[in-house]
Amino acid sequence: MYFPYNYLWVRSEIVSRYRSTKDFSMAGSWKEAKEYAALEGLPQVYHDCDDKVYGACRQGEMQGTFKGGVFFEHRCICMPAHISTEELEAKEKKFLLENPGW
Repeated sequence: MYFPYNYLWVRSEIVSRYRSTKDFSMAGSWKEAKEYAALEGLPQVYHDCDDKVYGACRQGEMQGTFKGGVFFEHRCICMPAHISTEELEAKEKKFLLENPGW
């Protein structure tokens, strides 16, 4: 399969950006989460409100951490990856205003 040089460069830039974060699937914004979702073919993006990171995932995939062998699920706002960045931000803002303290 042939990929133009620009595609390979952009892909390597995105991959290196994500590898420099805490975990390969984590991002710093909805925009980066959408880029990762497109790159890996994942259907959803999320904002992990407990770890304060964004990412991409499969439907039904839980986000969280293990502590002492016990899994603790994190509070995440998860939406389809096809939604625009602006709409993701607006929906998140609306949800947080309607659910203070969540």
